[in-house]
Amino acid sequence: MTGPDAIDDTAADHRRLEAELVAQDRDAARATTADIDEATARHLVGDLIEDDVVIPVAEQRVLVHEPSGEAFDSIKQLAVFHQGWTAARDDGEEDA
Repeated sequence: MTGPDAIDDTAADHRRLEAELVAQDRDAARATTADIDEATARHLVGDLIEDDVVIPVAEQRVLVHEPSGEAFDSIKQLAVFHQGWTAARDDGEEDA
């Protein structure tokens, strides 16, 4: 038997491992938007209001994300949306 044994050939395993490691690196480099607690959300939205990125509309009891025009009645939803929106914009700038 002069050729490589098909059972002992690990080239496909190596390629799969390599692809998995690249995917893990890519995932680690991306911004996360999940698991924002209430205190973090309140702090982030407070900063966004100070920076005029979010406009509170008291009559309607909503917060408007000025750059996107989206309205939210939940601080936590707004915080998650803004982080995702920012991550998407930042990712788009890297691709350009």
